[in-house]
Amino acid sequence: MQKNSPPTHASLVAVGDSFTEGMSDLMPDGTYRGWADLLATRMAARTPGFRYANLAVRGKLIGQIVEEQVGVAAAMGADVITLVGGLNDTLRPKCDMGRVRGLLEEAVERLAPACEQLVLMRSPGRQGPVLERFRPRMEELFACIDQLAARHGALVVDLYAAPSLADPRLWDVDRLHLTSDGHRRVAEAVWQTLGYEPEDPDWHVPPPVTAPPGWVTRRVADLRFTRRHLLPWIGRRLTGRSSGDGRPPKRPDLLPYEAVLDTGA
Repeated sequence: MQKNSPPTHASLVAVGDSFTEGMSDLMPDGTYRGWADLLATRMAARTPGFRYANLAVRGKLIGQIVEEQVGVAAAMGADVITLVGGLNDTLRPKCDMGRVRGLLEEAVERLAPACEQLVLMRSPGRQGPVLERFRPRMEELFACIDQLAARHGALVVDLYAAPSLADPRLWDVDRLHLTSDGHRRVAEAVWQTLGYEPEDPDWHVPPPVTAPPGWVTRRVADLRFTRRHLLPWIGRRLTGRSSGDGRPPKRPDLLPYEAVLDTGA
């Protein structure tokens, strides 16, 4: 039986928040890489002249994504657009899920006709007691994503169901962002969903079992997390600030990927 030819995509635009920006896949120069950059690197290796833009900005809510990124992405005419948004809304103390669903629908309705393939995601969620409070909202968001994808011919990458991405070892010390290995696995998941030949068929399998840290180590980690990440996060919520305030998009222009890399953007 003859194998299907791998797809050919000449351009990619990524839309979203910190997850798509690449936190916490930290590079030696202090910048973030992330799954979208990794995916673009693979796609560029297959297609000369491949172009890539990443409009994501950390901390953005779905309303900000629609207002600041969706129109720009739609005008670029890319082959593939990825959209991940709404999760930051579900983590707020007060969240109007009806409004979130409506804004997500608006984003999909504008982006789906503007590209050859729109890609949506059911975002990953690590195990832990804090997440349980927000899980019903998250699953309501994911149900909406499934419905919109079916209606508009979008692909859905189901990261939420992947055991590997629920493993706390795949999450950074801030407990909100994936490690480098987590981002690598997400890139693989999107790669396969787009129809490319798998490079890591077992991306969804958790790392080998290791001995859990001792009680003292866990308590020290909890205190460090609370001081460095949780309290500042709560402070921003109470004052209406965001970690992305005043921050420009990661890669605002749809340029040949090699040219973007050469400029150090």
